[in-house]
Order: sequence, then structure tokens, then C-alpha cells
Amino acid sequence: QVQLAESGGGAVQAGGSLRLSCAGSGRTAARTSYMAWFRQAPGKEREGVAAIRSGYTFTYYADFVKGRFTISQDNAQNTLYLEMNSLKPEDTGMYYCAASSGWGNPLRGDNYNYWGQGTQVTVSS
Repeated sequence: QVQLAESGGGAVQAGGSLRLSCAGSGRTAARTSYMAWFRQAPGKEREGVAAIRSGYTFTYYADFVKGRFTISQDNAQNTLYLEMNSLKPEDTGMYYCAASSGWGNPLRGDNYNYWGQGTQVTVSS
């Protein structure tokens, strides 16, 4: 069983930055295929933000965050990060960390079987 816990959310003004962290239970990278960040705004469907091949540097980004967000992982610390820069009000939402033990499109939520509780990000204009 993989357990995930997000932190680092908060309220910022447009143009600001935040760094989200996701702490995984032991040897998360060795037990998963991908790890990713998803988000969900009120009244909207969950959407994939960024993903990384566990234990590797292959990364995948949604078009709406390319050039602004960076996903990375520290395998020794079992921690996943999302560096978010140039934040926009439309980035507001609950951000979830997820891990997949399978394969498929790394930005599709239905390919992930482990989820954290989420951390709120609010960007004001």
C-alpha cells in the first residue's frame, strides 16, 4: 500500500509562486510506475497537471502549465514536488498527488490507484 501526503498549498497573488510537496510511504518510486499532480477546481472535472516516470527524469505536462510548473522527485526522500511559478487565478483548486502501479497515459487520473488528500491552492488577481 502506498500512502501519500501533500503539503505546501496556500494563497498567493497572481504572478506568485508556490512549491507543493508530496511525501510517500517507503520506497514509493520503486513500487510505482508514475507519480503525478492533478487538480480540481470547484464545479470542474479533475485534470492532470504534471507527471514523472518513477525513478527517472521523464516528465509530462499539461499544455496549460508548460513553462510555468516543474515536477521533480527525490527518491531518497520518497518525495514528489511541484514548483509552480507565474501562477494565475485559473490555477486555483485542490491539488492532489497520485501514484500509479500500472501504465497508460500518465496524465489520466483513471490510471492512478493511490491518491493523497489534497492541498488547496488559491491564486487571487
